[in-house]
Formats: sequence, C-alpha cells, structure tokens
Amino acid sequence: MLCMCRSLLKSSAGLRWFGPPTSGSDLARFGRSMSGSVELRVSPERCLFDDPLRLEVIGLIPGQEVSLRTELTDEGGEPFTSLGRYRAGSGGELDLSRSPALEGGTFTGVEAEGPLWALEPRNGMRRMVKKDVRSPLTVRFSLHREPAGDVLSTAVQERSFMGEGVSRIPVREGRVRATLFIPPGAGPFPGVIEIQGTGGGLLEYKASLLASRGFATMALAYYNYEDLPKQMKDFRLEYFEEAVNYMLRHPKVKGPGIGLLGHSKGGDLVLSMASFLKGITAAAVVNGSVANVGADLHYKDITLPAIGYDRQKIKFPQPGLGDIRDVMYNPLEEPNRQSLIPVGRADCKFLFIVAEDDRNWKSDFHAQTACNLLEEQGKEKPEVVYYPKAGHYIEPPYFSLCEASMHKIVGLPCVWGGEPKSHSVAQVDSWQRIQAFFRKHLEKESPSSKL
Repeated sequence: MLCMCRSLLKSSAGLRWFGPPTSGSDLARFGRSMSGSVELRVSPERCLFDDPLRLEVIGLIPGQEVSLRTELTDEGGEPFTSLGRYRAGSGGELDLSRSPALEGGTFTGVEAEGPLWALEPRNGMRRMVKKDVRSPLTVRFSLHREPAGDVLSTAVQERSFMGEGVSRIPVREGRVRATLFIPPGAGPFPGVIEIQGTGGGLLEYKASLLASRGFATMALAYYNYEDLPKQMKDFRLEYFEEAVNYMLRHPKVKGPGIGLLGHSKGGDLVLSMASFLKGITAAAVVNGSVANVGADLHYKDITLPAIGYDRQKIKFPQPGLGDIRDVMYNPLEEPNRQSLIPVGRADCKFLFIVAEDDRNWKSDFHAQTACNLLEEQGKEKPEVVYYPKAGHYIEPPYFSLCEASMHKIVGLPCVWGGEPKSHSVAQVDSWQRIQAFFRKHLEKESPSSKL
C-alpha cells in the first residue's frame, strides 16, 4: 500500500526554553531593547538553517499591539521580508509557539516558524539563493509599536548550512565535478549523492545540511559548471556512474551501497541511475519525472530521448507568466514511450515526495507510474508521500516558497505552485522523512544487482 500523507503536524523537537538574561552578554544574545524595557529574545543565536525557531518578547504592556518584522537578504542581494502582528498577553509577554499572529500580516495563527517560512521576496517572484555554504544567512528581527511603528527591540540570528566539524572537499576526479561533505567523527557514514534540477552549476546547500545531519553527501554538478557541458543537450550516464563509484570507494562512506536524492530533473536522473547502475541501495525522488527530460540520456548502447512537450498547452494565469503543468507528452503513449525510464529494472528502495499543486508537471502521475512499473516486475511498492497545496520547489525547512521564476527549458517565467503555509509543512515533514528513509535503508540493504 502507498503511504499517503494528507494531514501533517510539525514537530517541536529540539526547541529549548531560555530563562531571563542574567548578564550583559545574555542581553546581547537575546536582543537589543530600544525602549529600555522590552526585550526580543531569539534562540538559538546560531543554528543550522533547518533548525526550528524560538522567539519570545518580554516587557510589553498587557494587551499591547505590536508587529514583528523579519528580513533576510540572500546571496543575490534580494531582500526577503515577513510581517507578523501580535497582541501581548496578560503579563506583557509574547511567545510565538503559543501566541497567535493576528490578521494583517503575512501569516496568522500560532506559527513558531512563521517569520521564516512566510518570508517573501521584496522585488518580485524568485528563489532564495545560497551558493557559498561556508557562510551563514543572517536573519534580522525587529519589534515595532503599533500603530506608530517605532522600534521597541531588535535581534539577529545566524542560520548556517555547515555544522561544526563538517568537512567540505572539492571533487575533481576523472570527469566528476562535485563537492563532498563529510560529517565530523571517524565514520564511515551513510553515503548520499544529491542532484538538483535544470538550473545547472553546483549547488551545495542540501548536501551540506545532510552532512550536518550525519550523511556523507556529494553535491553533484552535471552541466554548466567548469569544464562540464554548458547546455542541456546530451548526457552520458557513465558520468553519474563515475560519481557512484567514487562514493563506493571512499573510506568515509559506509557500504555496501549508497543513496540518491534528486529534485525535478535531478529526480529523473536518480531514476535512471537506479535503473541502470550498480551500488544503489535507496533513492528519494522529490517532484521528479518518470520520463527522461530536457536532454537525451545515453548509457552504453542505450539511449533515452528527451520527452517532448506541446507549447500550445501553456496557460498564462498572468501575462508573461506560464503554467506548464499540462505541456509534457504522456510517456505511456507511443512514440513517447521511448523516453520512459525502465524503473522496473531497479532493485533499490524508493521514496517519492509528491506536491499535489506542482505546476511544473504532474508529479503525482509520475510517482504512480513508477510504482506501476515496479509492480509489473514484481518489485516492492515504494513509499509515496503526498502533500496537498505544496508546490514544485520543495526545499529544506524554512526556505521561502518560490512562487515563480525563469524556467531554463521552456524559456519563460513559470509558476511553480504551492500555498506558503502548506508548502512549509511539506518542507519540514519531507526533510525528516528523507533522512529517516536513508538511515533505515543505508544501514542494512545490499547494493542492487542489474540484469
């Protein structure tokens, strides 16, 4: 049976309660008071980006109305902001884990992490950018008196992408261009290769966070990086096979097999790797396609052509902004079936993460088709987790929802789907499920053998 997740709860595990500040250094950590009595307390002061947030205020007048403004400037210089409106409790306090946000802000209700997941780009629709994982992103909080708007207190939090002791190792072996992140300690550690979508280049933020959680993780580039092909035209699966073999040989990687994590185009590459290559134990696919997309894929004497699409089926919810959910040809119909990945060959364990409001393509259809292909070959059905009102770009927790951005293949700005609150729930829950999935299967399974 498929595992269908329709109602998800966020975990409060890992939250810590901080008592009143007792020294000057504590006051600096909790926040700077602009009124002399109000203190905005954020904890922890420094954490990983996927850690939960604890934010409290003391010293307000009972029932006082205030606004909490949050700002983060990403690596591209784009400011992201959110606004929460609150009314102080009977003791002049606010605790975001218990105090509901009022109407009029970018989030409402009891939302401990609302200031983070509700962040919106100030200058239009775009993704949050983080390329240099060696430096944190700084989040600035300010508390304002309403309706006057003057500042009562401020606080700052640094959210990092590399945990203490994680090693970052550039990989330039053979044709492979990647970065390997190794957790602290003697190891060996469960090994994972992480592959992103059609943006190209080398993005490391997911791999570095996974390494911070105990996985030896390779962020693998496959085009538009250094001496790799500049465009998506033809890919050879032998390149990805080299990356798998590198991981299998590494002394810090626990065998006998490794895991794969792919999103979007990275998802169909993961399915192809699992279908043709040895040494794959577990594969997690986030909003991926069961058909080869974007560029022809070659392996030995086999070619999977890129599946076509019908531009006439692009919808325009706004002028110049496309909705491409229905444009891809059906890979179960001829002649498109040549692009269908033969997932039934795979012997590894699968986890499919599916956003039901994915506007890039029908992720639910692709996951179900993969399940059917496996069942036809007598294989175990994968775990499939569905997230209502989540969009295409499911990231680690607390990344802001990307509503729309430029699509490299289609060549125009496209909507990605999702509602901010539901999308945030999907990101928190799926991130934990992915880690649990890899921990379960990378500890005990044997590498798959191919026909």
